[in-house]
Amino acid sequence: MKSVLRKITSVREVSLALILILLFIVVDILSGGTFHSGTNIADIFRNNALTLIMSVGMLMVLLTGGIDISITGVLAFSGMSIGLLQKYDVIHNTFLLFLIAIAIGTVCGLINGFIIAKGKVSPIICTLGAMYVWRGMAYIISNNAWASALDVEGYSDFGKDGSVGPYIILVVVFVIFFIVMKWTSFGRKVYAIGSNREAARISGINVDRVEIAVYTIMGALAGLAGALSVAIYASGQPNMQTGKEMDVIAACVIGGVSMSGGRGTVVGTLLGGIFYAVVYKALPLVGLESIWQNLIKGVIILAVVIVNVVTQRTMHKQSLARREI
Repeated sequence: MKSVLRKITSVREVSLALILILLFIVVDILSGGTFHSGTNIADIFRNNALTLIMSVGMLMVLLTGGIDISITGVLAFSGMSIGLLQKYDVIHNTFLLFLIAIAIGTVCGLINGFIIAKGKVSPIICTLGAMYVWRGMAYIISNNAWASALDVEGYSDFGKDGSVGPYIILVVVFVIFFIVMKWTSFGRKVYAIGSNREAARISGINVDRVEIAVYTIMGALAGLAGALSVAIYASGQPNMQTGKEMDVIAACVIGGVSMSGGRGTVVGTLLGGIFYAVVYKALPLVGLESIWQNLIKGVIILAVVIVNVVTQRTMHKQSLARREI
């Protein structure tokens, strides 16, 4: 029994899944049994689709030892762009608008990646500046205007309550990146760079190229999130999702992604994002006053991160002990 329990708790994703199930049960009891309803669960995924999508890109960035805090600026720039295209009757095709938003995000991510990889600029410094640049671009192109629900009518049907669009995108994104990170040479290169950059370079990996690719992918996913944001919230505004980059990073960290690179999985990131979404949704439902919500949310996140760190250290010690044997 002890050996089975040890095996279960030694896997970070399983430990987090157990904590998530326990949290869900507790919240469901405190909310009078309403939390487990299908409608509520669907709302959790729909309202946090943007964070979940961008968390996959952030996983790749963090795995290389980098960080990108410009993602919500890219989201706003791409989302505002397609909102204005609809507002001024330029384009109304949903598929084409999604492609345009992704293309804008891809270019933004490519620029970030090129500056970081080729210019040897610190990722935090580069993306901090880029955050203001891309958000500023969203304000400039808006010219004090915004795309209302009437402007994006038709397009917003893709993300409206009851539509399967956001869920399909979520499933497709996570399936694709699960395959990429687990079974492709590109995924192995990303892990190798984060584990030991110099060793990866000596082994023949083009570190700059992989790093540029990672930030480009992050930008593409932020652009996708921008398009989805306009669809879900039926509006395009330059200030949309301000500050949400911290939620994305928190989802990754809760999921066991190392900030120093080289460690983390797509499954763990998904569980971390769901955990964060459940906490975000649960606090108002259990009757907690708004002034306490951020404090409690922070305490819970810290607790989960500490558990993950302890689990990680235990696994490392066990691995070293087996080597000595």
